Amino acid sequence: MLLTRLNHLIKIFLILICFGLVSGCATTQTTAGDPDPLEPVNRASYSFNDTLDVYLLKPVAETYAEYTPELVRDGLTNFFDNLAYLNVVLNSFLQGKIDQGLSDATRFIFNSTIGLAGLVDVATPMGLPEHEEDFGQTLEAWGINEGLYVVLPLHGSDTGGNLPNLATSFFLNPLTYVTGVVLFPLSAVNIINKRANLLEATNIRDEAAVDPYSFTREAYLQRRQYLIYDSNPPVEGYDDIFEGEDGTAGEESGVLKIE
Repeated sequence: MLLTRLNHLIKIFLILICFGLVSGCATTQTTAGDPDPLEPVNRASYSFNDTLDVYLLKPVAETYAEYTPELVRDGLTNFFDNLAYLNVVLNSFLQGKIDQGLSDATRFIFNSTIGLAGLVDVATPMGLPEHEEDFGQTLEAWGINEGLYVVLPLHGSDTGGNLPNLATSFFLNPLTYVTGVVLFPLSAVNIINKRANLLEATNIRDEAAVDPYSFTREAYLQRRQYLIYDSNPPVEGYDDIFEGEDGTAGEESGVLKIE
């Protein structure tokens, strides 16, 4: 039974790898001019997810946040983040970040043991910071473009090149290998806890954004660039904005240059 399950999961992983590679290689030029060529399909998926969220997930998360102490919620966030951290460790090494990979591995070990299975983040005060690495960033480091922006039902925003990360994060999460009696309740708690942590951010989005879909897309794509370039994304067109045609700021540019 377990072997059969693993065979199916491996097939899914290979399919995601192939889709990610094809998407990344074939859409570099397309996404340069249009970040969202699949917008009609993506909007339909977004609408489905939003409806599910409004009528089910958000109300549950609001009730959960109201009656669950913040200390408990923080502990659960640490616990689930730690379970998912092996994916970060692997991708740090795959990107050639050896020192960071060693730090991430040590962080996982300390939080899993001294930190009571990750409930307490003891690693950060010890000088072992948390990083965010995934297989999409690894493929980008290997020269494979992130590809198309996609919105998946029951998942949300992603890119074609990052879809294989769904498989790596699944295989590397210890929860994958526990029985359904334990897996399903823990997975439900994880989803509700994550949604509760995002209540304030989504409320601000819904109040401020004229088009929540476009706002979410742009925020997600900017976040991906932030992660891919390790917090230092290139600023394209900076000189054109702040300088005139001759390379200096003048009246024609309409911008005062500050020395």
